[in-house]
Amino acid sequence: MKEILIRPATNGDAGLIADMSRKTFYETFAAVNTKTDMEKFMDEQFTTEALIREVEEGDGYFYLAFDNNTAAGYARMRDGDSYPAFNNKPGIEIARLYALQEAIGKGVGSALIKHCMDVAQLLQRQIIWLGVWEKNERAIAFYTKWGFKKFDEHEFVLGNDVQTDWLMKKVF
Repeated sequence: MKEILIRPATNGDAGLIADMSRKTFYETFAAVNTKTDMEKFMDEQFTTEALIREVEEGDGYFYLAFDNNTAAGYARMRDGDSYPAFNNKPGIEIARLYALQEAIGKGVGSALIKHCMDVAQLLQRQIIWLGVWEKNERAIAFYTKWGFKKFDEHEFVLGNDVQTDWLMKKVF
């Protein structure tokens, strides 16, 4: 099995991460949402400028995945929210775990999630958690395979459409 290289992102990677974010989000969700809702979300909440700013301002931990020296995906982790289900244990969120369409099935997602779990343990977090759209069955199956379990739900607004995300966690 070939090795996927994971490295921390730098400010110089901000444009690449923004481009991958927008491309991956659109490819994943455009076919199952209205054009109007997708455009509103992409133009208001998921702009290239806002995504670049996240990286440059250090809003979380960013890790890039490379397959044969080609950027194939990335993960963004961040500290923040805590939920009663954490029982006061320290947690960290996987805010995004994106693999480019052409990289799916090549081990990129697995390498990224393993790296995120390693980072969580290195940072002495006892819980790693994420939100995933309730209709994204492939992603839910992937996270379940890695030991994540649903513990709650919250709303995610895509354009004008209020959707439900499952909150899933893994306890170390």
